[in-house]
Amino acid sequence: MNTSDTQFDPTQERKLSLSAHAMVLVIVCLIGLVGNTVATDIPIADGFVGLIVLYVISMIGLLLTEMVPVKLPSVAWISLVGILLTLPWTPGSEWIIAQATNVNFLTLATPCLAYAGIAIAQQEIDIAKSSGWKIFIVAVLVMTGTYVGSAAIAELFL
Repeated sequence: MNTSDTQFDPTQERKLSLSAHAMVLVIVCLIGLVGNTVATDIPIADGFVGLIVLYVISMIGLLLTEMVPVKLPSVAWISLVGILLTLPWTPGSEWIIAQATNVNFLTLATPCLAYAGIAIAQQEIDIAKSSGWKIFIVAVLVMTGTYVGSAAIAELFL
């Protein structure tokens, strides 16, 4: 058994601190604000307030993930907070909904996907190295098949 096998445990859960989550969310919000302003006719101030509301909802959900003994994924807690805050009988729900409608959610996908692409850790690189050239062939075939399949569907139905 070599040393790289002892250092890498694929079952080990990686976890960001709350402050790291906060910083990543700030970056995503700033990039999302630029995208929201450029892609839509929504004024920057309205988009900013909407993103602040979404940021606060996300941070409350992340805090609950850390503090509540019930182990649920953070996305579940964030969704639950968002749902509870926008229920019709929740005070201020109309304002929260009005602010959230000032955010084009498709523009938020760009920074999130970019972060996911950048977030390839050393562990994933080690897995790719240990898999060798075979994984490259599989990746090329999968991407080619996806492209050809999409082109065929577009040609047939569009």
